[in-house]
Amino acid sequence: MKRLDRSEIIFKVLAYVLLTLFALACLYPFIYLVSASVSSVTAMNTGQVFLWPNGIGEGLQIDAYKEVFSDSLFWLAYCNTLFYTMYGTIVSMLVAITGAYALSKSRLMFGRGFNFLLTFTMWFSAGLIPTYYNFKSLGVDNRYMYIIALGFNAFNIILLRNYFSGVSTEIEEAATIDGASEFQLLTRIYIPMSKASIATVAMFYAISRWNGYLWAQMLLGTDDQPLQVYIRRTLDTVLEKANVGGVVLPYSPYSMQYALLVCSIIPIIVIYPKIQKYFAAGVNVGGVKE
Repeated sequence: MKRLDRSEIIFKVLAYVLLTLFALACLYPFIYLVSASVSSVTAMNTGQVFLWPNGIGEGLQIDAYKEVFSDSLFWLAYCNTLFYTMYGTIVSMLVAITGAYALSKSRLMFGRGFNFLLTFTMWFSAGLIPTYYNFKSLGVDNRYMYIIALGFNAFNIILLRNYFSGVSTEIEEAATIDGASEFQLLTRIYIPMSKASIATVAMFYAISRWNGYLWAQMLLGTDDQPLQVYIRRTLDTVLEKANVGGVVLPYSPYSMQYALLVCSIIPIIVIYPKIQKYFAAGVNVGGVKE
């Protein structure tokens, strides 16, 4: 067994210590979210919640969660968000995969120009107000048009295009000689060989849809709005009751805020570890072209 010298031992110890501290720093906000959501009104108002739940005065409370779960609009917004995340990701991936495959081919007519126009949209945009009026003129005021309007992302298409460009041409030539069509090349060669990059781009799209707020708030009606818009609207209502209306709540407005945040991040916490293994490989391979 190779014996480590003193400098290597010191480096390893420092590396493990720093990584442990970094992991704890990343974990602390999640622990605080849960603790603040069940702490008492006195503990929250006096700033006595640091890490663990504090029930000083009234004891621990789950009234904020009861209030959230009893609201039918919460479940409607949650279902809307799941709908946008699932179907929005599917539509976006169909566009990204087919577009990236076509743009990765040197035989594509005017391919260089299309690639330039795609990259150009990452540098320059019309701006918020023109984009808003463009969406309104196209009738983007319902869930289906909302999914289509936000189904395009130049960066993700370029990421997949770079990965597809790195697939061996010899494999494609062999499949073509055997009579494979373009559709067969995509579905039987490129997609199976690009699972890491595809999973990474799908995660980008899913998180973007789950966290969508601005355009949903501006374009969609109340019945079609996602969870993030519901959270903002509910927090405004709770704060107004507590500060202006003089209503005595059984929970702190901040506890309601943290309870809503806990509910909104649970699916991400559950799903992300399952696809995290694809993340580094997908970004590194798809972002570098030899």
